[in-house]
Amino acid sequence: MTVKIHNSLSRQKEDFIPVENGKVKMYICGMTVYSDAHIGHARTYFAFDVIRRYFEYKGYEVTYVQNITDVDDKIIAAANREGVDALEYSKRFADRCLGDLDRLGIRRADIYPKASETIPEMIEMTQKIIDNGYGYESEEDVYFSVEKFNDYGKLSGQKLDDLMSGARIDPGEVKQNHFDFALWKSAKPGEPSWDSPWGKGRPGWHIECSAMSAKYLGLPFDIHGGGMDLRFPHHENEIAQAEAATGKKFVNYWMHIGLLTINGEKMSKSLGNIVNVKDLLKTWDPEVIRFFFAQAHYRSPPDFSEKALKNTEKGLDRIHRLKEKLEGFSEEADVEIDESKLAEGEKIYHETIDDFKERFDQAMDDDINTPEAVAIIFDFVNKSNKYFENNSNPDAGLCKYALDTLVKLGSVLTLFQPKIAPDDSEGDSLLKNIQKILIKYEKNVDGKSIEELIEMLLVTREDARKRKDWGTSDDIRRELENIGFEIQDTNDGPTWRKK
Repeated sequence: MTVKIHNSLSRQKEDFIPVENGKVKMYICGMTVYSDAHIGHARTYFAFDVIRRYFEYKGYEVTYVQNITDVDDKIIAAANREGVDALEYSKRFADRCLGDLDRLGIRRADIYPKASETIPEMIEMTQKIIDNGYGYESEEDVYFSVEKFNDYGKLSGQKLDDLMSGARIDPGEVKQNHFDFALWKSAKPGEPSWDSPWGKGRPGWHIECSAMSAKYLGLPFDIHGGGMDLRFPHHENEIAQAEAATGKKFVNYWMHIGLLTINGEKMSKSLGNIVNVKDLLKTWDPEVIRFFFAQAHYRSPPDFSEKALKNTEKGLDRIHRLKEKLEGFSEEADVEIDESKLAEGEKIYHETIDDFKERFDQAMDDDINTPEAVAIIFDFVNKSNKYFENNSNPDAGLCKYALDTLVKLGSVLTLFQPKIAPDDSEGDSLLKNIQKILIKYEKNVDGKSIEELIEMLLVTREDARKRKDWGTSDDIRRELENIGFEIQDTNDGPTWRKK
């Protein structure tokens, strides 16, 4: 059966037909790395991990690109507050964010292009937009002229008249129209900048995704997605930029993820209800969190709560109990089932297993319907348990077939993954962990206390920063954080504390 996807562009389900037979090329908007990954990030990247896994399950070769925005107003402001280089700051948080998602059990994308590493492609696309009559220079800034792109608003349904009535011009902007947006921003004091045909500056936010996706996937590509909040203006602007620059269709299918709420309220800093992934993992098993996400359709807004996680944990336990039972019964299983030797009840259970797979596929083919797929897994658990109530000595090969099917289908929803252990081996003392870090830098650690060792590491890190060896500096900070210490850079030098 063909996979159907709800295309945000057409606002209806469509048969998925790839640009290149047997391959899926998908680009997902990644994090702006100025703070730790939170549960909203996790919800989005879990959804696309499942989408990627299902296409792989169907036999497709998937190329998954997810950008990292490491040049941005929020990053610059945060780095300036801390008194560090903006790119050093964003690298640190990129590593932290991806590490937290690793520990949550969300598979990494195949490619993580960074904005700072794709400047030439953004400049080239901006120049093409100008050359094609869609962009203009204004006092060393470059803007996209929205009214010249006739299809503007086709993704979000916005109309130019509505945009004009609600638009504003930020201080320092000199636009021809209120709703035009920046392709290139002139350099300001304290900001990272690059040379360009329009003077020193940095790219606008929207242009990075248009340039990166075109670079790594070509145009058009199959799937572009992100959170529902990115549909306008970010994704709308991406379409305008890419199609104005190239004259080609940008993307065939747009997928948008419903935004998560916390106890019925929108997640926001103003409400103080943002839940970071690393904090959540201190209390909850990563599989429980992922299975909670799986129970909501990707286009729906799941409501996160402790009660929801507790209910999820109970349901997940039922699935694992069946898995363990099947493992016990199938220890002596032959490679293949001999159907001629199956009793009548065993033949019926064999049909139950086949039906389980068929129904699971049908649910997932229908716009990646994970809540229906979860319901089908629970139905299989119930039917299996009833079968074992009446069959205390089931056929081992049949149980192995049931086990393999359960694991294969469950894995599409990220179940049954091995847990990712912390970087340092469990059981090592704190002292030995710090000693191991210092030995890498050829330091004598004999007879030193924990406090003295940490101070030695901070001195080593400061020396690296003076040499602009940001890699070593970030490595030391990250290694200390991994074993439970927080480093804070201040005007008077670095300080540390135990988390």
